[in-house]
Amino acid sequence: MINRPYAVTVALIRIWLLGLAAQITISASAAAQSPQAAGSQEPPLMDPQKEIALALSACPPSVAGKAAVYVLDSSGYVKVRDSQNGFTAIVQHSLPTSQEPQCIDAEGTRTLLPRMLKVAELRAQGKSPDEIKRFVADAFAKGVFQPPTRPGVDYMLSTENLVPNTRGIVVPFPPHVMFYGPYLTNADLGSDGDLGPDGTPAGPAFVAGEGTPHALIIVPVGVHTGPGHAKQE
Repeated sequence: MINRPYAVTVALIRIWLLGLAAQITISASAAAQSPQAAGSQEPPLMDPQKEIALALSACPPSVAGKAAVYVLDSSGYVKVRDSQNGFTAIVQHSLPTSQEPQCIDAEGTRTLLPRMLKVAELRAQGKSPDEIKRFVADAFAKGVFQPPTRPGVDYMLSTENLVPNTRGIVVPFPPHVMFYGPYLTNADLGSDGDLGPDGTPAGPAFVAGEGTPHALIIVPVGVHTGPGHAKQE
C-alpha cells in the first residue's frame, strides 16, 4: 500500500520543480552570457564567503562545523579549511551552469573528491568537455580515480541545488541525500526508465550517473528549514 502523505510529498516536489525550471533556464542563459562564462567552460566565480556558506548549507549541523571546505578560483578549487571529521563541503559544477553544494563523507572525500578537483583544474586550463570526459574515463581505467569501496553518504541538503537532469538541462532540485552505488542502474532499483516532468526518473529514488563508477542513489528528503539543517553562516 502506498503511503498517501509520502506520495503527496513526492508529487509536490515535482510540481515545485516544474514551476522553477523556467526561471533556471533564464538564469543559466544569463550566466552563459556573463563576461567570464562567455566562450568558456568555466563556472562564474562566487564571492568566497558566499561560496563557503553555500557549501556548508549542504551539511547536517552535526557535520558542518568540522567539515573541510573548498572554494573555486581561476585555477581550480582551493581548500580554505581542513577537516576534523572526515567530511568535505564543496560546491560542485558538473556543468558550468550547475550549482551542486555537497557534503561528502570520508569515503567520498577519498574517491569522489579527486575527480571533482581535477575536472575543475582541467576546465581552468581550457580543456573541452570531450577532453575532460576522456581524461576521467582513462583515469578510472588506470586506477588513478577509484569508485567508492564501501557504503557512504553525500549530503545535498541545501535549498539552492541547481543540477543537470537526464536531458542535460539545469533545473532546481530539492534537498536530498545520495548514497554511493558504483555501476548501479535505475533498473537495479526497479525503475523502467520512465522520466518525470522534471527530467528525472520517476519514483521515490533514482540513480544519477547510472552505470558509471561514480553512480549515486538519489533520495529526496524535502526542504530542511528547522534546527536539523545547517544554517548558512
